[in-house]
Amino acid sequence: MTKTTMQKLGIIAGNGSLPWALMAECQKQGRPFCVVALKGHTNPDLIPADTPVKWIRLGAVGQGFNEMKKQGVKEVVLIGGVRRPSLKELCPDLQGLKFFAKIGIKALGDDGLLRCVINEIETEGFKVVGIDDIMPSLLAPKGVLGKHHPSEIDQADIIRGFDVAKVLGSADVGQAAIVQQGLVLAVEGIEGTAALIKRTKTLKRSGDGGVLVKVSKPQQERRIDLPTIGPNTIQDIYDANFKGVAVEAGSVLIAECEQTIQLANKLGIFIVGV
Repeated sequence: MTKTTMQKLGIIAGNGSLPWALMAECQKQGRPFCVVALKGHTNPDLIPADTPVKWIRLGAVGQGFNEMKKQGVKEVVLIGGVRRPSLKELCPDLQGLKFFAKIGIKALGDDGLLRCVINEIETEGFKVVGIDDIMPSLLAPKGVLGKHHPSEIDQADIIRGFDVAKVLGSADVGQAAIVQQGLVLAVEGIEGTAALIKRTKTLKRSGDGGVLVKVSKPQQERRIDLPTIGPNTIQDIYDANFKGVAVEAGSVLIAECEQTIQLANKLGIFIVGV
């Protein structure tokens, strides 16, 4: 795809560094883009000064669509974390109210909600694409990343963690589990991975080990909400005195990959793609 044929990309940006990485990639490719930034979620410091940006409330669905149409957007990426708010916090506009009335009980589960979000965006004439369609290098490769390797006990914990996390994901609950010496210490719920690690710190058994296992759901909608790790994940694992992280290769994103591996090397944490 040449510069003259690249379709303008609309980036609906949540928190974290991935929206910034996508903006940098678009600039590198010479691809035109604009940003719809979510108040209270998107980090304003990570948006380049010359970037067309529209700040909206999460519930201001109509404003977001109107801005992207005004900007001539054809394709849309939803990237970055978004804390799920209450309906009161959303304060949806008219189009938002119609959307929530339409999806009803599907909003109670992540998978149903995300598919409804994609359908609503595409009904407006946009094409939703995944971040890995544009930046496949963000996907975790297979094998050990960095200089630290899991032991045989860690490998057994990884297998156990994958089994548990996949069952968890199939129920549309979470995407991660922490296992130590064959014991499932905790599984991820609505709180997210960072909070999972922090609350599991007090559950750690004496002795070695402790692995965070993060996978995609069996029914994963790959265009939105691919599981992600990054430098903060590694720091949290270290602070909790756990030993490493295992991710599903090809299905988990690594934000700031080089920095993530460097930090893991420094702190003695292993990272492995399985």
